[in-house]
Amino acid sequence: MGASNTVDITVVGAGIIGVACALQLARQGRRVVVVDPQDPGMGASYGNAGHLATEQVFPIADSSILKRLPAMLMDPMGPLRLDWKYLPRALPWFARLLLNLRPASYRRTVAGIRALNEASLGAWQRLLQSIEQAQLLRADGSLLVYERAESHAAIEALRERMQQQNVAVAVWSGDAVRQAAPQLSDSIQGALFFPGTGHFLDPFHVVGELVKAAKAQGVQFLKQRVVDGRVEADGVSLMTDQGVLTARQVLIACGAHSARLTTALTGKKVPLDTERGYHLMLPHEQDRLPFAVTSFERKFIMTPMLGGLRLAGTVEFAGLLRPPNMQRAWQLHRLSQGLFRQDLSTQGATPWMGFRPSLPDSLPIIDRVADGKVLLAFGHQHLGLTQAAVTAEMVVQLLKPEPLNPGLPAQGAYRLERF
Repeated sequence: MGASNTVDITVVGAGIIGVACALQLARQGRRVVVVDPQDPGMGASYGNAGHLATEQVFPIADSSILKRLPAMLMDPMGPLRLDWKYLPRALPWFARLLLNLRPASYRRTVAGIRALNEASLGAWQRLLQSIEQAQLLRADGSLLVYERAESHAAIEALRERMQQQNVAVAVWSGDAVRQAAPQLSDSIQGALFFPGTGHFLDPFHVVGELVKAAKAQGVQFLKQRVVDGRVEADGVSLMTDQGVLTARQVLIACGAHSARLTTALTGKKVPLDTERGYHLMLPHEQDRLPFAVTSFERKFIMTPMLGGLRLAGTVEFAGLLRPPNMQRAWQLHRLSQGLFRQDLSTQGATPWMGFRPSLPDSLPIIDRVADGKVLLAFGHQHLGLTQAAVTAEMVVQLLKPEPLNPGLPAQGAYRLERF
């Protein structure tokens, strides 16, 4: 493979974004190889919340984050946590995040997230229909519920902000919530309903179906770890733990692990950190909810899947090396208590932790650099699943002199050069 340089594009990363990109690139006649040290979908794509979160157009942090920093450091079970041992390394990243909360930068971030999210549902429907798996996505909306009367003003303010960003949203009463989801508690005062959202019945199975389709298009999957790389006159060489791979182009789509290879191939140091996300899977709770439900006060999401009910939504900044704190996953069950008429069963429950790649302006990098030899598609923070299909369409468009789909987001906001 290396000697003949017959590979057009090597995709580094076999998560949902890398696999979706590999399939779409192969459909353009490219000879594609995907390389990853794990089996496809075994990273963050395995355990995400499964929510097609098109309504989440605002970044995870706002100007109140400085006031919340002491609580983030002191509360190991809080919804947004910063490990105090990781604080020295995280401070430069948080400093850049704060700079991006200035009004003009914040508006650019929201516009960039919104542009991707607005195109995400259609892109996913096209992709799943193309592999005859449309049933894996339920585009039937989601709820943000609240329990306290004093939360009503904040919910109303959020509704107004979302409407200003053209997010479709409706106000539901508590009775309307219980009519749609009868097992939810009488404590729920009301909700915002987002009709333009949806959920995946099994995110890991989605990756598997895309892998099947990619292999049918001739895509090869190699289980190797890329340790270094360099741009050559006629392409790119990747050094792996099993030898050298060469190709005319490389696509870096390995999520939270993308920074080092990006620097090696472009000379650019990318301020990439990781939002460690936890979930708790409850296999005996398949029928509790008809669609994804998020708690406004408790700050977590519950998504119905074929394998049960998935509780998710916590964010932890502790880097790639520290071991997971699975008590954060079990905390999600404690948070669920009181949201239902009868508490959820933990029989056979399984905790999980994964790494979500996050840049300080909350936008991904989707770009073509190094004279077109290096493609980039990473940094989607907690919206990787949501934005995977549209990212794959944008990566294909990077290869073409003319836009294939004028309806896709303009790519200027996602350039590497912004750092």
